[in-house]
Amino acid sequence: MPRENTTVVEDERDNEINLTPMLDVVFIMLIFFIVTASFIKESGIDVNKPEAVTPRPVEDVNILVAIDENSDIWIAGRMIDPRAVRANIERLHSENPEGSVVIQADEHSFNNTLVQVMDGARQAGVYKISLAANRE
Repeated sequence: MPRENTTVVEDERDNEINLTPMLDVVFIMLIFFIVTASFIKESGIDVNKPEAVTPRPVEDVNILVAIDENSDIWIAGRMIDPRAVRANIERLHSENPEGSVVIQADEHSFNNTLVQVMDGARQAGVYKISLAANRE
């Protein structure tokens, strides 16, 4: 009879699940996600905005249009052809009709491009247009 008891104990040991390899994999994945999360960089362009004497903050800004120093137009992180400004603003404005358009123009960009963007916003039916500026 003592022999039967030892086989029962051995069977119980064989039925145990070893969690050590699974925990090792979980910790390695955790380290991987922590390391890769620190390298994520948001895309965008750098714009040198002109100084303004009386800037006012605007709430509920939903459509941001950026004009860089080469007078390239950027909407939602994509460079847009000047002829497509109206269509893009119409699409974004239809998603949120209460929003306004904020134009962030570089101080070295051409005024003609700024006027084209403002005209495109007006043609798209958006009349709340603001210009972004730095505080002095």
